[in-house]
Amino acid sequence: MTFNFKNTRIHYEVFGKGPAVVLLHGFLESSTMWKPLISQLSEHNTVITLDFPGHGNSGVLAQSFTMEIMATVIAQLLLRLNISTATFIGHSMGGYIALAYAELFSENIEKLVLLNSSPAADSEARKNNRNRALKVIDKSPKAYISMAISNLIAETSREKYSAEINQLKAEAYTFPVEGIKAAIKGMRDRKDRTEVLKNFGKEKHVLLAADDPILPVLEVKELAENCNATVKVIAGGHMSLIENKDSVAKYLKQLL
Repeated sequence: MTFNFKNTRIHYEVFGKGPAVVLLHGFLESSTMWKPLISQLSEHNTVITLDFPGHGNSGVLAQSFTMEIMATVIAQLLLRLNISTATFIGHSMGGYIALAYAELFSENIEKLVLLNSSPAADSEARKNNRNRALKVIDKSPKAYISMAISNLIAETSREKYSAEINQLKAEAYTFPVEGIKAAIKGMRDRKDRTEVLKNFGKEKHVLLAADDPILPVLEVKELAENCNATVKVIAGGHMSLIENKDSVAKYLKQLL
């Protein structure tokens, strides 16, 4: 299914019946990342997935996708679906967007779950990496996508999950370069939302992976605990839904 947001096509899907759960994918991913969980989570819930602009089957919205713009896309979708409150589960970039949504529309969130994500802004080193990425992707988008996706998986797991990695790459190769660049800019420029997480007064969870090559896990764990979030660290790397699917599914089913 699709709807238009500022003359841009946004793809979404709805599964099951019951209290609403919104699943937000990460960078260079799409709503397809949630397929391993859909059947389990939709047994007693209405599960909503969408492709963010420039990813999956959604169009390119702007030169920079701010986290606020992405949050407003979700708000318009839920309004269209006549859903007033939902649990939000965001992976990586999806977690950044969930926090932006919490800042703008906190009354519409029942529970907030960050999966392999952080409320902190990019460090200067990370911003510099994103700026370099913008230059690389202009010259060789396929090489950049291949490298970026491989780097999401713990190095010790890359051979084991080579088929899944190749599938992620094949899908990401179809994403428009301008959409990928817009997302990079949006992540680079996002503000620190530690206070948003801290001030969110309802149930909040942060699910991390011990061998995450992207996030400083111990730092994020301490940050989340200081925000009074429930924190759990499981085995695996940044792509927990690939590297430790069963633990993620069990945790999410319990909290729902």
